Amino acid sequence: MKKVFISAMFVAAVTVSTMTYAANECNGKYIVGPIETIHVKDLDMNFKARIDTGANTTSINAYDLHVIDGNNNPADDKESWHQNLGKMISFKTANARGQEETHTGKIIKISKIRNAQGVERRYAVVMDLIWNGKSHAIPVNLRDRKKLEYKLLIGRNWLDGKYLVDVSKSDDDD
Repeated sequence: MKKVFISAMFVAAVTVSTMTYAANECNGKYIVGPIETIHVKDLDMNFKARIDTGANTTSINAYDLHVIDGNNNPADDKESWHQNLGKMISFKTANARGQEETHTGKIIKISKIRNAQGVERRYAVVMDLIWNGKSHAIPVNLRDRKKLEYKLLIGRNWLDGKYLVDVSKSDDDD
């Protein structure tokens, strides 16, 4: 009886130690962790990104914004900001490694964001984000994230319909 019990304990211990927490896919959706390395094709740069299911739209570190042939100091009202829709915007960005690039894109959207600091408006441009070889072009908000740990925040617009978040998963590039 002792041998059977000890054998069962050994099998249980081996089973637990080889268990994995999540597959790479579930019901046709890819599994991502709370932190992932995302390649921004438009910038040819990698960003350590925080996956935020509470954020509607993805945001990237953007500063020194300049609307080309547009209003660079819009008032707080919606109409002032919307005058720049469809215009080109130039901005600088940097990842956590200090790599800096300048990018120019078309303003496709203006968002009104409510956060801990209050309410702010942000421009959005389309950017192509690549994770594990999978490319996904989405609107990305432009926000100064220099003081934040993650220079890229991935929102639901990137996750929607394609990805599930497993908080126990860690980024392989740490």
